Amino acid sequence: MPLSRIRRSSVIAALAALAALAATVPAQAHPSRGAALPAVAPRAETAALYDDEEGGAADADDPAIWRNAADPGRSLVVVTAKEGGLRVYDLDARQVQSLPAPAGPAPGDAPGRFNNVDLVHGIRLTTGRADLAVTTDRGNDRLRFHRIDRDRPGGPLTDVTDRAARPVFSADQEEVNGQRTAYGLATWTDRATGRTYALVSRRETTTIALLEILPTGSGTVGYRKIRTLDLPASFRLPGGATWSPCAEPGQLPQVEGMVVDPADGTLYAGQEDIGIWRLRADLTGTPQLIDKVREYGTPGTYDEQTEECVPGPDAGFGGRRLSADVEGLTLVTQPGGDGYLLASSQGDNTFAAYDRETGDDNEYEGGFRITASGALDGSEECDGAAALNAPLGNKYPRGLLVVQDGHETPVSADRTATNFKFVDLGKVLDALED
Repeated sequence: MPLSRIRRSSVIAALAALAALAATVPAQAHPSRGAALPAVAPRAETAALYDDEEGGAADADDPAIWRNAADPGRSLVVVTAKEGGLRVYDLDARQVQSLPAPAGPAPGDAPGRFNNVDLVHGIRLTTGRADLAVTTDRGNDRLRFHRIDRDRPGGPLTDVTDRAARPVFSADQEEVNGQRTAYGLATWTDRATGRTYALVSRRETTTIALLEILPTGSGTVGYRKIRTLDLPASFRLPGGATWSPCAEPGQLPQVEGMVVDPADGTLYAGQEDIGIWRLRADLTGTPQLIDKVREYGTPGTYDEQTEECVPGPDAGFGGRRLSADVEGLTLVTQPGGDGYLLASSQGDNTFAAYDRETGDDNEYEGGFRITASGALDGSEECDGAAALNAPLGNKYPRGLLVVQDGHETPVSADRTATNFKFVDLGKVLDALED
């Protein structure tokens, strides 16, 4: 979401010890903001979604790519549209299904709001093995599960959520209505045990929860909470000063973009106004901050009238590649452990690529932009992204990258439009490797 919407927070003393770890990441000089990055054009885009009554309060947010192993050219892209629910598209970016978000349990309660989506492959249900689309329902503070059946009459997604599923973070409906609820999402199957998990962040806090995904005896899917971890909200700067990003009082620097490397169970989490953390997906051990946003360490003042933060002078402690917010983390996996971690640098409409290998300390490998071509515009203020490095028929023989576009054009004076861009992943890899 745009930087102006993010409420920042005050210091949490209990996190000071963990926060001190951030000081081990050296400050980096800022490069020229005009430095050129390679441009990649989209091949297709979905129809615009409109976040108003006429558009069903649909607001594009996060995508996931499901590969049809039997016929890769008939693969699907599942996306969240917040109060607009879920949308499913084919590889031509044509809509094949729309599912509404569920209502709140009673009049006046917060409505369903689908925020992030990820996939689980081959989970064993009582009806047989299945692939699932897993979604954070921010409005109801729950996970939702939809079975994927490509050729099912009526659409490929079927809701199989256990009706007894409890809120992820909230103690009661009043707390759910406060909307400090399930937000970011990444799924993960532990290769050692075969158990499947979801990592879920909590809106307006630094908390991440580990949930085990559990099929029920009735063919539905639920979950149980294993543990939680709180990332820092305040940071010790060189010279000994303590800094927290500017925020509305009481709100902390939240996490949204997350992805787990399936090879080794490494979780990458984007703390929007801080940077990218690397930690174990089981939420044990010590998180490491592998890169920081440019705004890291810069003081700011919250303006109650505009509900925005007014930044002070650049303190020079931030990174060089990411402009807050850091969003849309996804992996490009390649043989032998090679590949990239991609991150949306929302503040300057770019994408940063890091070496997937932790042995190389996730070294920065380059960046790119997704820009206009012909009738297709590029991607701005990207919230979510998904990459799949596998052949997807004739249209995407080298894989696919799907990114959210926070400013779909043409822009109407009275309507906010968003959508998703489909990008040839091969072109992205060519741009990074040139």
